Amino acid sequence: MVLEKVESTLKEDSTFNLSSISYDHYLHKGRCRRGHRVIVASGPATEAPVFATKPLKKDDLIHYFVSGCKPKQKWRIGTEHEKFGFEFETLHPINYKQITSLLNGIALRFDWDKIMEGDNIIGLKKGKQSISLEPGGQLELSGMPLKTLHQTYDEINSHLYQAKTVAEEMGIGFLGLGFQPKWRVEDIPRVPKVRYNIMQNYFHNFGLPGIEPLLMTCSVQVNLDFSSEADMIKKMRASIALQPLAAALFANSPFTEGISNGYRSIRSHKVDQLDKCRTGMIPFVFYDTFGFEQYVDYALDVPMMFVYRNNKYIDCGGMSFRDFMAGKLPAIPGQVPTLSDWENHLTTIFPEVRLKRYMEMRGADGGPLNMLCALPAFWVGLLYDEVSLHNVLDMIADWTPEDMQNMRNKVPITGLRTPFHGRMLLHVAEDVLKWAKDGLDRRCLNESIFLDPLKEVVTTGSTPADKLLKMYNKKWGNNIDHVFRECCY
Repeated sequence: MVLEKVESTLKEDSTFNLSSISYDHYLHKGRCRRGHRVIVASGPATEAPVFATKPLKKDDLIHYFVSGCKPKQKWRIGTEHEKFGFEFETLHPINYKQITSLLNGIALRFDWDKIMEGDNIIGLKKGKQSISLEPGGQLELSGMPLKTLHQTYDEINSHLYQAKTVAEEMGIGFLGLGFQPKWRVEDIPRVPKVRYNIMQNYFHNFGLPGIEPLLMTCSVQVNLDFSSEADMIKKMRASIALQPLAAALFANSPFTEGISNGYRSIRSHKVDQLDKCRTGMIPFVFYDTFGFEQYVDYALDVPMMFVYRNNKYIDCGGMSFRDFMAGKLPAIPGQVPTLSDWENHLTTIFPEVRLKRYMEMRGADGGPLNMLCALPAFWVGLLYDEVSLHNVLDMIADWTPEDMQNMRNKVPITGLRTPFHGRMLLHVAEDVLKWAKDGLDRRCLNESIFLDPLKEVVTTGSTPADKLLKMYNKKWGNNIDHVFRECCY
């Protein structure tokens, strides 16, 4: 649930009138350098006309992905990360009223435009950047498509500076972990977004495991480009195969409800328990028949959640996009979809690597600043360099989908100590990290410094989760409250 916030086609309303809104007193310390727009939307959906001009065909859906192909000189890096907001005094998650003040404050001080759903502020937008909210109030930055990792580093630092400038005056901090460490699901405030209401209703069918990934998790991901269908296939295979390794390297969620939970990445485990038809390792990526068309077939078979018409969501939980294409969608009979509807449907699919007009690496826990920059460095070094990419493909040539799924199942618990093909995953990581560094070095941009945190992980065998568990068991005396200081941005 990420770059769709940036991609939204949003309808602009009238200029924002500062005098019509009452802010908390601290907001008036900032100065407004220009008029703020209020962008009216019903969430991160792409608006579609009420009626399609012509029915979509399967070839149109395939062409959607084809249109994402870019020459190498236009490849970019889009980094996104989520974080938990909490009250310094109580350590409790911040509620929507506090989030409202926080977003208003950032908009006022730092010239962001507001994204509204009715009377509720649900995000901010500035150029190709956006700040959005996840269902449990997690704050997410969806970054710009950038050329270098140095720009990524600057972007993340700028965002954290702006968010902290406002938040600290409110007594609020931000926590860099993959899973809510102290509170229960019942304690998590809900964000008033219709899209999320529909999603939560849908996932309630799967019980508590269906809701926790929405409300209790934070991740970091990077979005990368491909040049052709053949290039996409190679990158999808390499990144799917190595996604469990990324989950192990970035494991950072060893606590639940105030105690250690027996996992290094409970987030990774919980996400894997979500609706199986829209999550997971998608093994068909390794079939000889894989390409844009097979991904289209996969997406068409994932049940729908909603359609978006006239700034409103319409619940379509469990309905078929194939029926929609035939004009037989029960929620809006007679209407057929547009490419906007297809794009919105794709945002409700959550495999380990998600394909849109780019590829989303989705396997890593949220974490400290240096790890937020290490994730894009890791994947750029492997996927944007032809030599490193082929090293990975050669390594995984004899890995079966069953091998990779078994690794995926074990990694949330055993992390880098997971046995795999006669050695520990830690030793696989040593080879892969070298290839990532070599790939970055060949870019000649002095970017391999961003891999330093991963070099430490591989050298010591200690992931962020391992370090936290050591402090929890010794230095903290099993008192989880210390994690809010240790992992606060």
